[in-house]
Amino acid sequence: MALYKLHDYYPNYRETFGDGKLATVENYSVYTQGEDKVGDAKNLLVDDSGRFRYVVVDTGPWIFGKNVLLPVGLAKFDYNRDRIFVDGLTRQQIENLPAYKDDQAVDQRYEDQVRDQYRSLGKRRNQQKFMDRPHSSETQSRKYDSTSYDREPTLYGMSEEDNHGTLKLYEERLVTNRNRVKTGEVAIGKHVETETAEASVPLEKERVVVERHSTNGKPVGSHSPQFKEGEVARMDVYEDEATIEKEAYAREEVSVRKETERDVAKAKETVRREELDVNTDGKVRVER
Repeated sequence: MALYKLHDYYPNYRETFGDGKLATVENYSVYTQGEDKVGDAKNLLVDDSGRFRYVVVDTGPWIFGKNVLLPVGLAKFDYNRDRIFVDGLTRQQIENLPAYKDDQAVDQRYEDQVRDQYRSLGKRRNQQKFMDRPHSSETQSRKYDSTSYDREPTLYGMSEEDNHGTLKLYEERLVTNRNRVKTGEVAIGKHVETETAEASVPLEKERVVVERHSTNGKPVGSHSPQFKEGEVARMDVYEDEATIEKEAYAREEVSVRKETERDVAKAKETVRREELDVNTDGKVRVER
C-alpha cells in the first residue's frame, strides 16, 4: 500500500481539514513521558485510501537530526498546547528506527522495521487486545503485508479519546489597523525676481543772481576812490547731486510646520460566526 505526504494527497488540505489538529501538524512538538521532548512534527503520511498512517518526526539534536516515522495510533494530540505525546517511547527505540528521508519510497519491509520498534508501545496501550491476537503461522506469513494496518489498530487506529476532542466555534471580526502612507510632499525654497524700481529725492542747486541798482549819481564825498583794474568779487555756488545705491533688507520670515487633522474611517463588511447545532436522536439528555 503506497504512502503519500499529506500535501501531495490533499493539495488543499488546510481547506479540507480546516483548523483541525492534523491539518497543522507541522506546528506540533513531540514528547515522551516526563515532558521529555523527542523532536518536532514535520509532516503526515497517508495511504492510498486517504487514511492517516504516520507522523514524520524530526528528532533534531535528540538523535542528531534523524527523521523517523511515528504511527498515528500512538500519538496523543494535545492541540491546546500544540504537542504530541507518545507514552513509553525511549531513546533506544528511536535510535533503532530506520531513518526516513523525504524522497524515499516507504516499502513493506521498511514499514515492518518501524512496526517492530513500536509494537511494545502498542501492547502497553491496548495490551488485552494485542494478547488476544492470533499468532498462527498464517499471521506470520502476512508480516510484510501492508494491508495489516487494519489488524494493528493500536498502531494505526485513532482512539476514541482522540476522536472526542473539543469542538471549536469560530467567528470573524473586523480588525482595524492604520498604515502610514505618503500622499505628497511640500518643498519650500526661494528664487530671485527682478523688477524696475523708482526712487525720488529732492535736489537743490544754487544760482547766482546779479542785481544792479542805480545810485542816481550821488557823489562819494571827499574821499576819492581808488580805481583798480581787474578787481573781482567771488562767490561759491553749490547744488545737490543725486546718488542711488542698493541695500538689502529682510522683507519677511517664513516658518514651516505641520498640523495633524483627525478623521474617522468607517467600513462595513459581512462577517461570519459559527453557532453550535446539537441534534439528538431518541431520549438523550444534553447539558449545555
